[in-house]
Amino acid sequence: MDLKYQIEELIASGASDFQISKLIKTHIQTYLNSLDSIFEENQGKDFLVKHTKHLDNFLILIYKYTLRKFFGDYIPFQNQIPITLIAMGSYGREELCIYSDIDLMIVYKDIKGYNIEPIIESILYLAWDAGLKLGHRTHKVEELFEASNSDFTIKTAMLESRFLCGSNFLWMESVRELNKIRTHNLKEFIQDKIQSNDKRRLEYPISMEPEIKNGVGGLRDTNTLFWIAKAILNISKIKDLVPKYISEEEFKEFRSALEFLFRLRSALHISAKKKQDKLNLEYIPDIAKKLGFKNSKLKNAQMQLCEKTLFAMHTIDITTQIFLKKLTSSFFYDAKNLSCLKKNRLEKGIYYLDGKIFANKFKKPTSLLNLLRQLSSYDGEELSYDISFIDYARKCSYSKINSPSIYKAFKNLLYNSNIYATFVMLYDAKLLEQLIKPLKHVLNLPQFDGYHEYPVDKHSILGLYHLENIKSPFIKALYDDLCGEGKALIKLVVLLHDIGKGRSADHSELGAVIFKAYAAKLHFSEEAIKSGTILIKYHTLMSSIATKEDIYSEDIILSFITKIEDIKILKLLYILTYCDLNSVGRGIYTNFNSRLLRELYNLSAEMFDKKELIGETKRRLRRESSLKKYKEFLELPKILQRKTLQIASNLFFIKHKPYEIVEIVNIAKEDAPYKFKIENELHLSISIIKSINFNLGYLLGKLSFLDLINMEIFKLFDGKKYFKIEFNETINPDEIGYLHELIKDSFDMSKTTTLCKPIILANEIELDCEHSKSYAKMTINAKNQKGMMAYMMSIFDQEGIDVANAKILTIKNRARNLILIEKKINLCKDKEKILKFFI
Repeated sequence: MDLKYQIEELIASGASDFQISKLIKTHIQTYLNSLDSIFEENQGKDFLVKHTKHLDNFLILIYKYTLRKFFGDYIPFQNQIPITLIAMGSYGREELCIYSDIDLMIVYKDIKGYNIEPIIESILYLAWDAGLKLGHRTHKVEELFEASNSDFTIKTAMLESRFLCGSNFLWMESVRELNKIRTHNLKEFIQDKIQSNDKRRLEYPISMEPEIKNGVGGLRDTNTLFWIAKAILNISKIKDLVPKYISEEEFKEFRSALEFLFRLRSALHISAKKKQDKLNLEYIPDIAKKLGFKNSKLKNAQMQLCEKTLFAMHTIDITTQIFLKKLTSSFFYDAKNLSCLKKNRLEKGIYYLDGKIFANKFKKPTSLLNLLRQLSSYDGEELSYDISFIDYARKCSYSKINSPSIYKAFKNLLYNSNIYATFVMLYDAKLLEQLIKPLKHVLNLPQFDGYHEYPVDKHSILGLYHLENIKSPFIKALYDDLCGEGKALIKLVVLLHDIGKGRSADHSELGAVIFKAYAAKLHFSEEAIKSGTILIKYHTLMSSIATKEDIYSEDIILSFITKIEDIKILKLLYILTYCDLNSVGRGIYTNFNSRLLRELYNLSAEMFDKKELIGETKRRLRRESSLKKYKEFLELPKILQRKTLQIASNLFFIKHKPYEIVEIVNIAKEDAPYKFKIENELHLSISIIKSINFNLGYLLGKLSFLDLINMEIFKLFDGKKYFKIEFNETINPDEIGYLHELIKDSFDMSKTTTLCKPIILANEIELDCEHSKSYAKMTINAKNQKGMMAYMMSIFDQEGIDVANAKILTIKNRARNLILIEKKINLCKDKEKILKFFI
């Protein structure tokens, strides 16, 4: 049954106000519970209007019931009763969201024949008892003007007044008062609204969790535009600004963005089941579903929702700024500034004043090429652009395909000392995406990593700010030492370092490819393009190593510098890392990680002098790359893959093919204390993998009758070592059994054998303690002698010297051996003592 008739029945039965309010409350709750399904059918402004009308009906019923209660069967015509209910705020604009407060103003005349105040009190109490979140003001009609002058907030609310019910006669009187209010203290009102607007925007900057109502580009920006336009022009809606202030195309784009925010805010309230205006991550999946977003190949529904949200808010941000400027500029015109502007005229219609560039609103649009040439001539430390210039820039003409002249002019812009403000202006004018076509894919692209505060595009542009405002004297000196092309290159790299994001491929690898193609269009030198490609490919490497790896490990440093190839690129990468970390968000670049990065830089710069080690590491990385693509390796458990790639020896990777590495690793992962394999076809070869002590000197001593031609020792993982011992001959098949027993006996550390000291001259052996931070290198170039390595290994065992790697090579009857020894506290102190064992 209709609520109206139910109330009539209750009245007829003599029901109390409480019973009436309870009935209305039940209907209101039923309506609120149905909003989810109603929202599926009607979204955006249409949903808000219908929601507002529903609430109108409840308040009108409450009003009519109250009159019925007070007047019984003798109710006068409504126009005769000096009460008018007026909707204000978002309720007045018919934009009331689900859990927002209902702003109501009750205007009345204190006519002695009517008992007005009790009637008003009854309306309010009944509305509150029915569960309506009512915020109200009650004024005599003659007090409206005075009340509005007490606070601009009250005046603002009154500007959005909408007749709800009551006396039309009193409403017309109220309208006359409201018109007086609208035009009173107009300049002061506009100043207050602009100041409040600026303050709010600073309080709620754009972020990955934007504030839909109060944030930059939020609904409050559009409200501010309406309030000021209403005060100046007495419009009823923003569309009334078309075409004098806003073109049809501009309004269409603005309206589309606003409509989306209406939909989004309503969905947010429904999802949160409360007044919630911040788009927190927890609500995003449900809201994306409510708004009909579907997963696509490149972007899931949540990413699409956030991307569209940020796009809509940026559209509203720029549009409202432009048209607020157009509406209010005449109010702040000061003839005294005219002469100053003329003195600072850059060209016809373009002015520079107090560090800011302005454009006359009557200046005719130019071409993109001319605009870029203009911008190249503007270069100053305190440079910024007024919104009037952004409006001028976004109207410039261009073709879809950029000409070589455009790219040349854009490249010239990169040579300006300060380009951050210029690039922000180009971004706001939607020209940056035209100049750098791949940028379109990362515009407003959110980053849900719990790390970045800003979407990809804003993060990248913010990097330019930090490049121009380097606080570290050392990094600033590195930047200042760059040549002109170097500075232009690092600016482009900072801007494009995340250009590969938003796709399924690794963003660093893809970004490097995109950068290479784009930099070629700008005709950077081949060396610069190569450097930029490496920088983008490894733009996260320096911070990752500094914070996650042992930077004092020589292997880590060698692996790092081998990838970046050149000390010049190291300097650029240090600058890029500084800019990248600072633009991630507050508190990311700290004293702690800045010290780590500086130490990593210093250690890496020193290591570039060690050409031999760098070359070896390069070869290892190539082998690692092949191994990572090998099917059988990829089938290993992830933890075993990681352990394999962490094996310290470069030679292990250089000397073994992927299938050999996988075979060794599969044996090493077993729990057995040792495993060995004997091959005796072309020559005798013994492979041993062990985790317990191994008497290598004993084994070699027992086999000293054979000609040893090669021996390798590699540390693997989990305390395992791999030995490969090769001889220049075979043994009789019936001796294989003896060799098996001999190898087993070699795990008994008490076993000894008599060894002859080889003849090695003083100039034939060298111990280099400065080979690296972790290892000393012993080299022998002496006459090949049977038992030489057996003797040397027995000495090492005797002195507790740990061999990390050994390379034995015999050429033309001369032993050319290289042994890497782990540095221990007394190793280099006892250098002479150790050498005397062999000389």
